[in-house]
Amino acid sequence: MAQHLSNLVAMFEASVARHGERNLFGVRREATWQWMTYGEFAALVDEVRGGLAALGVRRGDRVAIVADNRVEWAAACYATNGLGATFVPMYEAELAREWEFILADCGARVAIGATRLIVDVLTEMKGRVPTLEHVVDLEGTAADAGSFEHLREHGRARPVPSVQPESDELAGLIYTSVTTGLPKGVMLTHRNICSNIEAIHESFAFEGAERSLAFLPWAHSFGQTCELHGLLSFGGEIAINDTIPNLVGNLAEVKPTVLFAVPRIFNRLYEGVHKQIASKPAMVQSLVRAGIDAATRKGRGANLGLLDQLVLWLADRLAFATIRERFGGRLKYAISGSAALSCEVAEFIDALGIMVYEGYGLTETSPIATANFPGNRRMGSVGRAVPGVRIEIDTAVSGDPRDGEIVVHGPNVMRGYFNRADETAQVLRADGALRTGDLGHLDADGFLWITGRIKEQYKLENGKYVVPSPLEEKIKLSPFIANVLVHGANRPYNVALVVPERAAIEEWARGQGLTLGDFTTDPRLRQLLHEELARTLGPAKGFERIEKFAIAEQDFTTENGMLTPTLKLKRRAVLERYGADLEALYARGGASA
Repeated sequence: MAQHLSNLVAMFEASVARHGERNLFGVRREATWQWMTYGEFAALVDEVRGGLAALGVRRGDRVAIVADNRVEWAAACYATNGLGATFVPMYEAELAREWEFILADCGARVAIGATRLIVDVLTEMKGRVPTLEHVVDLEGTAADAGSFEHLREHGRARPVPSVQPESDELAGLIYTSVTTGLPKGVMLTHRNICSNIEAIHESFAFEGAERSLAFLPWAHSFGQTCELHGLLSFGGEIAINDTIPNLVGNLAEVKPTVLFAVPRIFNRLYEGVHKQIASKPAMVQSLVRAGIDAATRKGRGANLGLLDQLVLWLADRLAFATIRERFGGRLKYAISGSAALSCEVAEFIDALGIMVYEGYGLTETSPIATANFPGNRRMGSVGRAVPGVRIEIDTAVSGDPRDGEIVVHGPNVMRGYFNRADETAQVLRADGALRTGDLGHLDADGFLWITGRIKEQYKLENGKYVVPSPLEEKIKLSPFIANVLVHGANRPYNVALVVPERAAIEEWARGQGLTLGDFTTDPRLRQLLHEELARTLGPAKGFERIEKFAIAEQDFTTENGMLTPTLKLKRRAVLERYGADLEALYARGGASA
């Protein structure tokens, strides 16, 4: 049901009033999941709000946090907004110099740290960040003056009422994990975020019983708006995942009905299920393939004959239901964002009986701009503009009569970049619309199709334009390739840097009776990867093919700085490390794909 939301504080308080006895947050402690109700969480927010007020936090101040998803993160967010202050989240995986830049750039008055180590680093920064007065330790006890528990005690002793921010006041500053340069603080108002929540209510008939397993970082706008604020506004339940290696096991225990994830996670689930199916007898494999084909055609609107219906029923009974049980047995919706999801992966998950809804947006659009939703879904597209939003395609940028830069109009568009007037002017037009830097087109029914990033696309020597990210997503569907970067600007052809999926390759080698040598030079491994590059890019245009490749010694991770905290490729960082290896492929005798 659509509703008008004036600000996040009002949204939070209204939801708590409606759902006080319902479970809200679940946390795994040893072997069991412990749940906190809406009413209990509201009491925690009251304590934290009073504690922050005791530290001197007032309307217009900034409160920062360095922590992964946890109940205290959410409490600090709603408590900060309840004082009319701005919440500034950061990732534990970021470098200390990035924390310091953000704290100084936003002028944070309080910084909250997840661990003693992080708190020590933040405390050491106080002398260099003049606005930073207090550092709060989430791990400390009530006896520690600088601890979160001590702050709660202050709040209980000196409660303060919440304020109702104006809709154009800043709710949050989300610093984008840019692939180059320093992060930029995206200014999101209460109206920006609330317009997205309203759009979710108009588009999705979520019930109060919906439950998610949260592993997307709430420090990113997708996880924060869609999962934390969105599900809370519906009266949903949110279990908080502890570590990614435990994800599949936790899915089985939590039994979520909705899963918010980025394509990298869905790709891993796809690979895992395919591996499981490959171990079954040939007859079962054939049945599964036929079932997926029938389900895909049904999803596209085809009427199935009796034989196809029987095949689909058998495949569901013998395979799909078992796979769904691995995810808890109740999963109804898989919601993907942040990057393009392969149509092959989407149709596969959909065939399992889990409806896939892919959307599109940026932090700068709070983040949702378009979405597939019940009754309005076209696989492979990122959906239609959500209520209140309009999409424009500017073909003047690309010179292509069909594909152009995606421009977003609507109440979800950010106020601008904090302290970056020049960069704000580059993306915000005079009419308030946002130039996204993404390429795409609208079909006749208003569905948006993404074709790449303007900044990522490059021109080959023959004048052909290549957009690498869609090619990389196709290649990563190989069970033997963990990651890849496609490169070729101003060169005669494309080359690639391939990260092998070591566990899968070692298993393959054992099955072949082989003992692999150096992973970067072994000719049998090179032949396997050559075949996988050709297979995954089979439908690609000739000039998009990979002619040669190099093998990386290590995966791209947030720890080595080659991925952003939202798992996007930092191309500049990868090229700084491996650029010479890629350029060597163009020399005479370079290794062929």
